[in-house]
Amino acid sequence: MMKPIGFTRDTTAWVVQVWAAFILSLTATTIGVTYLPVDNWVKGCLGVSVLFSLSSSFTLAKTIRDNQEANKLNSKIEEARVEKILAEHHPLK
Repeated sequence: MMKPIGFTRDTTAWVVQVWAAFILSLTATTIGVTYLPVDNWVKGCLGVSVLFSLSSSFTLAKTIRDNQEANKLNSKIEEARVEKILAEHHPLK
């Protein structure tokens, strides 16, 4: 018999901390680039670089999460197959 899948949830404090750190880092970087004493084209290049880094970070995190979830699902399916085979096996038949 399969066990129910347990899902872990993040605490509210953790979610608030993660969002606060994200907003603070993005705000600080934006302010730093804005007040940097260089030409506007350099600021634009830095701004685009920050946005590209941000976008690729989200993509990487999503890819890692998706791969981990796929591995969990594959192992659950394999576990169910083994349990079915064991349930159908009668050693005295």
